[in-house]
Amino acid sequence: MMTRQTGAALLAAMLTVALVASMASAALWKQWRSVEVETAERTRTQSLWVLTGALDWARLILREDARSGGADHLGEPWAVPLEEARLSTFLAADKYNTTDSAESAAQIFLSGHITDLQGRMNVLNLVENGKVSGPWLKAFARLFEHLGLPAAELAVVAENLRFAQDNAAENGSSRLAPLVPQRVGQLRWLGLSENSLAKLGTYITVLPVRTPVNLNTASVTVLHACIPTLDLAQAQRLASTRQTGHFRTLNDAGKVVTEVAGELDDAQHSVSSRFFEVQGRLRLEQTVVEERSVVQREGLIVKTLWRDRGAGP
Repeated sequence: MMTRQTGAALLAAMLTVALVASMASAALWKQWRSVEVETAERTRTQSLWVLTGALDWARLILREDARSGGADHLGEPWAVPLEEARLSTFLAADKYNTTDSAESAAQIFLSGHITDLQGRMNVLNLVENGKVSGPWLKAFARLFEHLGLPAAELAVVAENLRFAQDNAAENGSSRLAPLVPQRVGQLRWLGLSENSLAKLGTYITVLPVRTPVNLNTASVTVLHACIPTLDLAQAQRLASTRQTGHFRTLNDAGKVVTEVAGELDDAQHSVSSRFFEVQGRLRLEQTVVEERSVVQREGLIVKTLWRDRGAGP
């Protein structure tokens, strides 16, 4: 009888220990989860404030550039990328900077750059006054041909864009019409394939209004596409010449390649820009956050059109 009672007591003790261990493990896991959630939320909030500050800084640079006037080119301060640097290097050393904040900033790394979106071809240029634009359709056709993309796909995109804009003008009367895209990735709605989208990514953009191509910032491929009879060698000559001295007017560009001077016009070409993309990257320990913003500059006013944020690689 005593042996049975001893065995029962031992079993009860073992069950009690197991129950306490399970409860302790559950409590510890909940506590760990709460700490991780709090840490992630703090990191997200810090990233939000820092990247917002970086965007404001980029807008200030663009505003000061507008104050000086003139053409927009790759030799200006806004075109110089910010290599990864500690956030603490940007903070002024004054009495309000505490030791804790300085140590915290030393663990945060920031990088980024500004891109002229008018150095790319605006897809919305394909439609003008409710019709497919002949000059821009030819320009995009040259781009598609250079990249080895199917011309039939371009025709589908242009027609769907015309349909989408007509439908938007009529307050969405047709439910079958696609929406007017606002991002390059949304061009899938118009029939652009993933392969084409990947190849076109650095040469095209989607802006809210029709825009000319800035000859000071466009790539050789874009120059070749947007100037009707310009060959690749001449496009390379244009790009090389602007490295030593940017184009102040379209006439300056025409003097470099006189054969195509008559093809440069204000509707398709320019030497200044209004739309820019600001890309920021923040690294805090193992967390990386990247943000893309599109800004529009009108005079000294630089406003943000949209912002996308996500985790980086």
